[in-house]
Amino acid sequence: MASRTAWLKRGLAAVGLLVLACGPLEAATFAPERGLNLDLWDTWPNEAEWSRDGVLLPYPEWRRKLNTSDLTRLKETGFDFLRMPVDPIPFLSPKARHLRERLLISVLEAVRSINAAGLKVIVDLHPIPRGADRFAGVEELLRDDALFERYLELVRDMGRTLAGEDPEQVAFELMNEPVTGCEGAEGAAWDEQLGRLFAAARSSAPRTTLVLSGACWGSAEGLSALNPNTIPDNNILWAFHSYDPFILTTQGALWAGDFIRYVTGIPYPPHEHRAELEQAVKKARERIRNNAPMMRRSGMLDYLDEQIAGVDTPEELDAQMDAPFKTVADWAARYGVNPENILLGEFGMIRQEYQNPDVIPGAWRAAYIRDMIDKAEEHGFAWSIWGYGGAFGIVEEFGGNPAEDDVLRMIRSLEK
Repeated sequence: MASRTAWLKRGLAAVGLLVLACGPLEAATFAPERGLNLDLWDTWPNEAEWSRDGVLLPYPEWRRKLNTSDLTRLKETGFDFLRMPVDPIPFLSPKARHLRERLLISVLEAVRSINAAGLKVIVDLHPIPRGADRFAGVEELLRDDALFERYLELVRDMGRTLAGEDPEQVAFELMNEPVTGCEGAEGAAWDEQLGRLFAAARSSAPRTTLVLSGACWGSAEGLSALNPNTIPDNNILWAFHSYDPFILTTQGALWAGDFIRYVTGIPYPPHEHRAELEQAVKKARERIRNNAPMMRRSGMLDYLDEQIAGVDTPEELDAQMDAPFKTVADWAARYGVNPENILLGEFGMIRQEYQNPDVIPGAWRAAYIRDMIDKAEEHGFAWSIWGYGGAFGIVEEFGGNPAEDDVLRMIRSLEK
């Protein structure tokens, strides 16, 4: 029996011939510039409820609160595309098996509503970690062979659903942030899985631009470990995410490890707000001493000092923020990838962790996002901010209330 690698190579070659039969492509058909990520879930319904009418549909859930005028306002703000996260697990859950076709139709309706507002759209299959509310998450998809096969079938079905849409208006991202190592055995495993995802999508959507990323949570390092020449297609956007520096962008987050939850109020840029920086560090040290696990306190205090030292001068801050862009630019130059075919798919600065009273001022967030935009556009990369609402919301905060408008005003001020 032929090895899986040999099978994969034959499959990719066949897909390559299919693409060539459809006509040569010099660059990605879908050409994004400035984008925003829509919300994934607001209510986080438990899987036990998914079979009930009205729990999942309309899908994705943002359709319940956003209408054409809301989408049109995003266009008027200065965005030309939206990245639309779609949780794939309901398509794979036995609880929602009877809804599968209706879910696909609902995604297509969402795509068309975005296009009708004058915006392009990337349909982003966006699995999240498994919790008590769902049977599987992104790790299970990657590590359970049978479940990955079912995911491939979903990719084929979603590709088929999108294949009839204008390829200049609709693109398809095959998996958000694969949680694997950048290199070694885990990196090699993702290389194979990415090839299979590509083959599945291209078999049903021969004209649609596909968005691919590297391992290691879709990071710049993960992308730079890929050899793009193993994908026999030019109609590809290569994506990476950056939330550097971590101590600024995810401060206060409960889901990002046991250190950062104690750190809030770090200003941006730190060197321009010395008094606020010193006060925030003082409070963080107090929280760690009072609340962190006893055996972890000393290490956390040292780590806090290390992290602050890495961002408290203009030079150190710029070096951290620029590093992922340089990594991707060097990779693109090495393989001859057109910068116009590279997407900074996610970046942003947290506004407020859920139920945390500390709110990062809008002016600080706007300044950080503006600097990241400048770096992306200097390199010729497209970008999409995370995100519309919730913890990182630039349009809404939790509960649907308007967020501070600093970021939106900054977007409107950008040169066309």
